[in-house]
Parts: sequence; C-alpha cells; structure tokens
Amino acid sequence: MANTSDISRGMIIKLDGSLYTVVEFGENKTARAAAKVWAKLKGVDNSRSIEKTWNSGDTIYPVRVERKTYQFLYKDDTGYNFMDSETFEQIALAENLVDAPQFLKDGQEVSVLINTETEQPMSVELPDKIVVKVTYSEPGLRGDTATRTLKPATVETGATVNVPLFVNEGELIRINTKTGEYVERVKE
Repeated sequence: MANTSDISRGMIIKLDGSLYTVVEFGENKTARAAAKVWAKLKGVDNSRSIEKTWNSGDTIYPVRVERKTYQFLYKDDTGYNFMDSETFEQIALAENLVDAPQFLKDGQEVSVLINTETEQPMSVELPDKIVVKVTYSEPGLRGDTATRTLKPATVETGATVNVPLFVNEGELIRINTKTGEYVERVKE
C-alpha cells in the first residue's frame, strides 16, 4: 500500500476494481482546507479516462507491473501473437490490449506490460516512433515543400497516414505511434 504522496506519472493503480495508469497529477493547496491530490487516469483494462481527487495522505493501491520485450509474430483469429524475446514463449492477445495495432509490423519489438500479481498481460505498447515504408501515395510535386498541405498515404502495415506532398511511394517515413502523425522522411 502507498499514499497519495507516492503518485507518479505512468504508475498503475487499482481503483474500484479496475486498473488505471496515471497520465497527469497535481496538488491543490488552500489556506483553510486540507490539501487535495488530483490525477487524470486512463483505463488499462477498460477504455475509460477519468479524473480522481483524494485528500492528501489517503491510501492508494499501486499495482506492480513488469515491462517485457516481445516480438510481434502475426495476427490470426485468436488475436495478435507475440513471442518473448528471452524465453521464446508465445502469447496471443486481443486487439483492445494493443496500443496502436494498425502500425504493427512482422518482427517488430514491443513492450508488454504484465501484472506481477496475476502474471496476466495488461497492454502492449509500441515504440513512440517507428519507421515504415510508403506502399501507395499519389505522386508528389517536386519543390512543393513551402506549404503544410497533406495527402493520404498507405504504409506497409495497411494504415493510412497523412504525409506532406513531397513524400512518394517507396520512401521510408517515421511516424508517431501515439498520434498516428507523420514525423519525418528517413534516408535509406
């Protein structure tokens, strides 16, 4: 057990029978009343986002989480299949546990968060930025870099990303997996 002074960003806590990760937190102090601690929480085992306020010093229930490196193998009707990079043990997870499934490539390394109490996988996180190849895009115009106009492009994972006009088919681009946005072009 811990109290509200132990809250940190990224911590996973148990609240009303569900698990939440702390996205943001802070403290409100007033002259007369006791200090309050607030946190924005995102559901790990559900898709809810909530805000919670505690009195300073209240008990919270953190969950110990282990982060393991797994490799994405393939997707089938059982779900997304991953292999532990050390033990070569394979697991299949449902799509709702995967952070950004549209950007998964065969053989890609991901982090799987595992609840140490139950040994159950809780979520799969892709790296913040990944490099993918553009498989289809309308032809770009040379020298058209002055404006911030975007066009849709299909990448090797099948996802569609908006890219600048100068990006062509066959080029490698870096994208942000959290927002799904184009970051930069990558030279081979």
